Amino acid sequence: MIILILLNLSFKSSIMKNFLILFLCLISINSYSYYQSETVDKIIEEATDNSQLELLAHELFDLIGPRLVGTPQMKNAHDWAKEKYETWGMTARLHKWGVWRGWERGITHIDMLEPRIRTLAGRQLAWSPSTSKRGITADVVKVPEINDKSEFETWLKTIKGKFVLVSQNQITGRPDYQWEEYATPESFEKLKEDRDKMSDKWFSNLRKTGYGYRDINQAFEDAGAVGLISSYWSKAFGANKVFSARTEKIPNVDLNLEDYTMLYRMVENGTTPKVKIISTSKELGDMPTFNTIAQIKGVEKPEEYVILSAHFDSWDGGQGTTDNGTGSIVMMEAMRILKKIYPNPKRTIMVGHWGSEEQGLNGSRAFVEDFPKIIENTQAVFNQDNGTGRVVNINGQGFLNSYDYISDWLSEVPQNVKKHIETEFPGNPGGGGTDHASFVAAGVPAFNLSALDWSYFNYTWHTNLDTHDKIVFEDLKNNVILTAILAYKASEDPDTASREQRVMPEKVRNRRTGKMMQSRGWPSVRKPNRDGTSSK
Repeated sequence: MIILILLNLSFKSSIMKNFLILFLCLISINSYSYYQSETVDKIIEEATDNSQLELLAHELFDLIGPRLVGTPQMKNAHDWAKEKYETWGMTARLHKWGVWRGWERGITHIDMLEPRIRTLAGRQLAWSPSTSKRGITADVVKVPEINDKSEFETWLKTIKGKFVLVSQNQITGRPDYQWEEYATPESFEKLKEDRDKMSDKWFSNLRKTGYGYRDINQAFEDAGAVGLISSYWSKAFGANKVFSARTEKIPNVDLNLEDYTMLYRMVENGTTPKVKIISTSKELGDMPTFNTIAQIKGVEKPEEYVILSAHFDSWDGGQGTTDNGTGSIVMMEAMRILKKIYPNPKRTIMVGHWGSEEQGLNGSRAFVEDFPKIIENTQAVFNQDNGTGRVVNINGQGFLNSYDYISDWLSEVPQNVKKHIETEFPGNPGGGGTDHASFVAAGVPAFNLSALDWSYFNYTWHTNLDTHDKIVFEDLKNNVILTAILAYKASEDPDTASREQRVMPEKVRNRRTGKMMQSRGWPSVRKPNRDGTSSK
């Protein structure tokens, strides 16, 4: 009513005219603020009261399982995600970017038959050659202490038809945090000294063979060994790192520390254990590799993009849960909520589930290379890839003005989410490690949403314990809210995010060691490996 009266005035009074302009501006500002708050409130409500995270986790981790590149499970995951996005009303597609060695894990069963019967805890390594269904039964040996390469070559002639222990022994299966809590300072110091001496001795013996850690396995295989037994302890109870086999024709299995050290002690003390290994797998030839891409089309600036990012592949010792299944389902849930609450974004909101990150960021690097127009017009990338914890750090990745726009995008994130987050501006650009680095190298403002540790690196990162039961769902809900609001705010931002880069310092601090090291400068764009058909 007030507006109608004012509009009928002749505006003879400049004071009245200015009052009207101010009044209308206040209405506009208040309406915009209300709209923003309402959208954010609905995002929070949907993420809290109607979360689909547990269903997504069950389907991806329990039913599909780990997602090693080149396996049927990896393709199943891509198809599953594409179908989910289409069910939620989004356009989705598979971006084929390369070809990889096709392989599928079968059954692994490892038994000690002598000097007593015991089933051993272990698994075959990725891309390991298969045994027959009947398996292989053989004695177990280890490399003796030698003086030079000639002694090693003489010993190699004795290993035909035997299993070889190829990893160093461990002096303890207790993590250091237990020694720090329970041991006397003197016994803990002694342990560390003894452990260092044992490790130095093992590596010294390895050097005397004339081979390196990566090529000595081929010498065992050429000498007639029927299989290799390794153990890559992750310095946590029951946890082993599970990577790829380094053999061409014979199986390579990994044993948990407890059983590996038992076999090692037996051999070292003059007992010859006999072990039976059944370790089946299938070679599937060359398999295409993909990224899963989905999007919510923008209505005002459809050719500009906000990208949610998470690699979809994993190692396959566990279920690929915290690396990086949890990051993947966070991005899926954020996209579901955005489509429901914010179906007509200003800019196009896209999600990328990348393949073969574990072999060198190959999927995201291929995307950067294959879609230069999208890269040129990307407002921001938000990536998540380090476990199940709530996000606690956002780094400006070396973009000089990142403080301005990230602070704005964070402004409507609720305090109970935001209070955990430390920021660093302008920060330093990520050179690798996870997929945001592929975009940073191309000059795109791309940010890793770095999560709380939850003993990630020792217990679940690339281990046999990377399983569904390690998920902290409340922390994932926290990350869904954060990601969805960041995407919403970046999409609505009236300004284009600045890509201006900082002047790189000569020295930077290593986050893990705390030591200063030579700066690498701004990272350069690297080409993906599109052909992994000979991958081991």
